[in-house]
Amino acid sequence: MPTRRISITDLAAAPAIGGGDLLGDAAAIASPVALVDLDTATDVPAEDLSRAADRASASDVILLGRATGPVDGAQHPLLEALDLTYAPSGAKHRAVVATDDVDAAISAFTDAVSRCPQASLVAAQVVRATEPLGPVAAIDVESLGYSTLQDGDEFGRWLKERRAKGRPLPPPAVDPVLLDRQDNTLRITLNRPERRNAYGTAIRDALVEALRLAVLDDSIHHVILDGAGSSFCAGGDLDEFGHMPDASTAHLIRTRGGAGRLVAVLADRVEVHLHGHCVGAGIEIPAFAGRVVAAPDTRIRLPEVSMGLIPGAGGTVSVPRRIGRWRALHLFVTGAEIDAARALEWGLVDAIGE
Repeated sequence: MPTRRISITDLAAAPAIGGGDLLGDAAAIASPVALVDLDTATDVPAEDLSRAADRASASDVILLGRATGPVDGAQHPLLEALDLTYAPSGAKHRAVVATDDVDAAISAFTDAVSRCPQASLVAAQVVRATEPLGPVAAIDVESLGYSTLQDGDEFGRWLKERRAKGRPLPPPAVDPVLLDRQDNTLRITLNRPERRNAYGTAIRDALVEALRLAVLDDSIHHVILDGAGSSFCAGGDLDEFGHMPDASTAHLIRTRGGAGRLVAVLADRVEVHLHGHCVGAGIEIPAFAGRVVAAPDTRIRLPEVSMGLIPGAGGTVSVPRRIGRWRALHLFVTGAEIDAARALEWGLVDAIGE
């Protein structure tokens, strides 16, 4: 798919970006990304920078900033209006992903968009739309976007390939979550180490029930959530995908029967200990907590867009609230893995522990 390149002046003068270019014949997505050249920002009048930021906020396509030099304070409103900016290492603004090779990073992002343009666009739309909302309303918006994509070609292709492997549903779980109450502290341990604590029906329902105990019992002052085995949680149980009876039921389960909302309610009392692989729901739910501690071996990844979906366990809400919607979109679209050190630098975790 072609990537349109525009200057800040072009952006400031445009009535809308993408309205005539986004959809091609038969409503196929033709040009989902526009690249904004930020290197000329020092030569652009302040009023044009402001106007460009206003235009960017109303864009129909993903607006990707490209800077090969430092980004200064005058550019910050525009950086915040764009969907994401790549700039050289050393750039600290939260709307920027700093990298040693800007063009390679942009290429990786646009290649990922070209593989799943529907999911990429919905991810960008959802993180923008939910930014000003409270957690409950934002989780609802995320789930509605997720439901939309479940009926799309991109997820359909992924699911068909997955089912072609002929994998059966996982066996019933015994004690999918362990509880240990010591004085005013409740420890909740995800307990399907043989499946790297994949977030399937059994773990989800047991975790929700455990969190409801803390909601109902004010004498529980501290909740510690961790995982047994080699990983905290390897994400949604892929063998269960596509087995809900209908989209409406799935939406209600994700929103009213999911753990994210409860962790958000209990945030001041919840501490999560991460280790090993923390994929999809394995970081989406912890990111709602008031404190997240990562072991040095922690590896974080959000692969849902590559499956034709968006994060569906609250991640479009929890992750942007910690690291900003810009870096969150980078993680969502590219599926890039980050380690504990990068997660700490960005604020996705609060400390690195044992």
